[in-house]
Amino acid sequence: MPKPQGFTYQRHRDDSVVITHRGRTAAVLRGDRAEKFLAEVESGHAQPVTARRTGAYKFGNERLARSHPRNRRRAQAHRQPRDQR
Repeated sequence: MPKPQGFTYQRHRDDSVVITHRGRTAAVLRGDRAEKFLAEVESGHAQPVTARRTGAYKFGNERLARSHPRNRRRAQAHRQPRDQR
């Protein structure tokens, strides 16, 4: 699985933490969640921690799921025009 990239975080004056992914806001943490996040980031690698907190990371199975027989039927139905279904 590739390592998460593109995550940054900023701590604000009101003790909230804004996590961004490639320039877009992914999450805003406040209170205890922000404190726990900062403690975890300071003790380890920031990229995996921020990816896990936002849920904005890939699991690596998206291509495999697309080719699964159950999903192949759905994809084929979406490709056909409505009058032919």
